[in-house]
Amino acid sequence: MSYIGNNIRKIRTVKKLSQAAFAELFGLARPSVGAYEEGRSEPKMETLIQIAHHFGLSVDLLLTKELTVNDLYGFDIFQQDIQAGPVTDAVAEADKLSQVTPWVKADRVLEYIVHYHDKAFVDALPALTLPHALGAATRAFEIQGAEMQHQQQGLRHQDVVLCRRVDRAAPLLRPGRIYAFVTASRLLVRRLVERLPDEKLKLRADNPDYGTLEFALDQALEIWEVKAVFTTHLRPPSALEERVSRLEQQLEELLGRLE
Repeated sequence: MSYIGNNIRKIRTVKKLSQAAFAELFGLARPSVGAYEEGRSEPKMETLIQIAHHFGLSVDLLLTKELTVNDLYGFDIFQQDIQAGPVTDAVAEADKLSQVTPWVKADRVLEYIVHYHDKAFVDALPALTLPHALGAATRAFEIQGAEMQHQQQGLRHQDVVLCRRVDRAAPLLRPGRIYAFVTASRLLVRRLVERLPDEKLKLRADNPDYGTLEFALDQALEIWEVKAVFTTHLRPPSALEERVSRLEQQLEELLGRLE
């Protein structure tokens, strides 16, 4: 269950914003805000990130927790000009970890392939400010398709992956890790199975319907290691989690009868 609709309504109420004013903040149509609040649709990842950034929230919090007034006023502390104290120290520490990462949307992948080496182009890309310690050489890519999704797990369509650059001259690639390869024709996101002779890699999709493939390293214009994923999809409980939950419930019922 996503709480985004209720949370947008709560934010508007606390911040004293009409649907029209909220829509204007994020370049939306007013009916779209109404649809979000009524659960008839959900914002795109780009819009979620904008909302979270504007109000000092995390995307996960927007999606997985029903916000309270105290939550929102608590976050407002971080928007104030506080001169001293532990909150100031915490904000300073967070600022040290905040990094600006160029974001390559799915509809700009081909454009990125042409201009990936052009600093001015990269600097002009939309940017995400994310807390991490991966250094400056990072990219965020929007996932397209279901090749890396299996049994409701993995990377979903329109997820955003945060990646760290891998040196092409001497690539340090670890089996089991997921990499994004920028080639002359596409962005290929796959899990590394093993390195093969003749500078080739054996890659696989997590979705077994797509199988494995051999990839020559010289096809890669850039190599990025996937380090994190940002998603609007909530993961359903696994079969094991459901079984544990049932066992806990049965244990509580048994203890209740014994008492």
